[in-house]
Amino acid sequence: MKNHRKGTDFIVVTGLSGSGKTVVSRFLEDMGYYCVDNLPAKLIPELVDLWLRKKVEIDRMALVVDIREPRFLAEFPDIVRQLKVKPFLIFLEATDEALVKRFSESRRPHPLARNKSVLSGVRLERRKLAHIRDMADEVIDTTGLTISQLKEQVFDRILRKKQRHLQVFVISFGYKYGLPLDSDLVFDTRFLPNPYYLDNLRQLDGRSQKVRDFVLNSDETRAFLTRLYDFVDYLLPGFLKEGKSSLTISVGCTGGRHRSVVIAEALKAHLKARKLAVKIIHRDIYK
Repeated sequence: MKNHRKGTDFIVVTGLSGSGKTVVSRFLEDMGYYCVDNLPAKLIPELVDLWLRKKVEIDRMALVVDIREPRFLAEFPDIVRQLKVKPFLIFLEATDEALVKRFSESRRPHPLARNKSVLSGVRLERRKLAHIRDMADEVIDTTGLTISQLKEQVFDRILRKKQRHLQVFVISFGYKYGLPLDSDLVFDTRFLPNPYYLDNLRQLDGRSQKVRDFVLNSDETRAFLTRLYDFVDYLLPGFLKEGKSSLTISVGCTGGRHRSVVIAEALKAHLKARKLAVKIIHRDIYK
């Protein structure tokens, strides 16, 4: 069977208990991976085979496997070597002191130290996983890293060369009907020239060329759009770096029929020119 999978389409996350595997798994899930936690090693080949044969609708897959699984140490190395596609193996670790502190804060027992000190469990696990650490494509020391910094490390060191997908939703709305509840950013256009007060434009909406020309040809609108584009362009890399997979930008005017629609359409065109996936919703245009 010919394998068309490559690169980081298939990631395996492992490492020391308490080193941040759950954080990395959730981040990868946000980035579009199908994630499975604590999968028994003997089931990995079956899942990979289904994936390669496209028997499951999964584009990219990430598995978290570690010492919680009883046969992990004995079976994992040989299973990985025999897989039809080589996984990208991430190994997470931290200092003894950092791991002991995390277990103390979480008040959870170490899986290898049920009747011993946490420190003894940490040291034993480090020794047992040494040969698996040597197999890793990337080793990340999470000592002192915040959740945000750990996500950044994963992106910079592993996902950097892959295109990241940020789905942007642009919503026009009327303030008289309330803010869209899922808004990440909200921009108010009620200070712009209002077509509602012109008899020949009142019954039209912001998709009409006449309304667009009226709104877009004003000095206020041109200045606003320049600043709006600059501000959104400045923010987008930060949202991507944080691991955000979708962003909702809401643009409001009084009734959600004229100015907000025009500006939302202009913003959509700007974002599409930047090769972003954009969907637009005119929530109140028919109210």
